[in-house]
Amino acid sequence: MTLATPEPSTPRRAPRGATSELAHFRYRLRLFLRFSEREAHDAGVTPLQHQLILGAAGFTGRGWATISELAECLQMRHNAVVALVGRADRAGLVRKRPSARDGREVRVEVTARGRRILDALTRPHQRELARFRGHLPSILTPGRRSRTRTPRNARATR
Repeated sequence: MTLATPEPSTPRRAPRGATSELAHFRYRLRLFLRFSEREAHDAGVTPLQHQLILGAAGFTGRGWATISELAECLQMRHNAVVALVGRADRAGLVRKRPSARDGREVRVEVTARGRRILDALTRPHQRELARFRGHLPSILTPGRRSRTRTPRNARATR
């Protein structure tokens, strides 16, 4: 596994204004995604395979997902998810099972191998996510006081 993402060389001052805060958020989000990509490669899977097994294991809360649900989770076209699931099935990360209720529906379940990889990737992602949360701009974190000015008419409703 790789070490945590080094602290980026950004200005020490917190960003001001909605545009700056959104730009800072996008920057931090990209750092998190790069971290995730490196961790997935180090674990021997592609970033997309990691997202697939994560989605199959947790997106629906059932421990499995349909192709349509995975397409939504991954924001991909149905036929692209079918191909991705096929490759992940051949790699031993997931298994496809026809639904007992509807033969046209396919359940995608994470295999023991996929679960081991997912478990190994979850811990470092949780740590990095905690770091990520600590750097979120105030407009994106409920409960933190915004550094941007509140319009006068909005103050009266508080």
